[in-house]
Amino acid sequence: MATVAMALCFFASVAHAQIDGHGPDAWRVIDVGANDVLNARMGPGTNYPVIETFAHDERGLQQITCVPFYTMAHFSVMTNAEIDSLPPSWCLMRSADLSKAGWVAQRYLIADFDDDVLFGNGGAYDEPEEVVDVEKILPAPTTGPHAWSSDELIEHARGLVAALYAYDDPARGVSHRDPAAPDVFFSTEFREALRSRPPGADLLIGAQDFQGRVSEPVPDPGQPMFRGMITINVEVENFGQTHTAVFRLRGDTTRPDAPLRIFRIEHDGWSYP
Repeated sequence: MATVAMALCFFASVAHAQIDGHGPDAWRVIDVGANDVLNARMGPGTNYPVIETFAHDERGLQQITCVPFYTMAHFSVMTNAEIDSLPPSWCLMRSADLSKAGWVAQRYLIADFDDDVLFGNGGAYDEPEEVVDVEKILPAPTTGPHAWSSDELIEHARGLVAALYAYDDPARGVSHRDPAAPDVFFSTEFREALRSRPPGADLLIGAQDFQGRVSEPVPDPGQPMFRGMITINVEVENFGQTHTAVFRLRGDTTRPDAPLRIFRIEHDGWSYP
């Protein structure tokens, strides 16, 4: 199908940054209106008084700690019910100049990166050659009269994962974790998980501390498609060690024609959601 090739021309280089073992070195505020501020409170909840405010586009925030606290090892053994029962995450943040500090809801934070770290000066990847135009990503129906063939769906899945890596661009403040990110990559269940229980590590890299490279996505050589589920593999090299990031895709039956979407991402020892 000709439209498949047009929709999947997204194999640009990926841009990610080095971050330390406790998460990104800096954070920025998202999802706050230009005429508003982010309230910073005395404690982790709206029942605590506001003691400071951060600008709607504040950058360079430092994270002191967050609650509820759990490591990826804890997260990987928790049941969905246990995860869903956790209260919303709050983080104790301070400004870049250390003049202000307070607790803010984690949903208003996203990793913030220095452009020099990202591109060419010690960064992990080269600068992308082009910005991903997600408007060109066509829905790939898995059911109905216009359902794509297995080969077309596998190729679409490969391109979709490549587009996801290329879409994430901290230099432009763009991330798949942003609630405003285009609804083309993940299943409805996956998107709801991102909103309610953010992952404790970078989903595309599978770690918090990172210095390395990733390969182009490829269909699983042993079983690229099984009972409607497509598996796409990405080799991730991190500090000289290599592992395979595994992306599982299938039709999202909550949407018309069940378009192909990512419903799970797996790394060594853990998966999400």
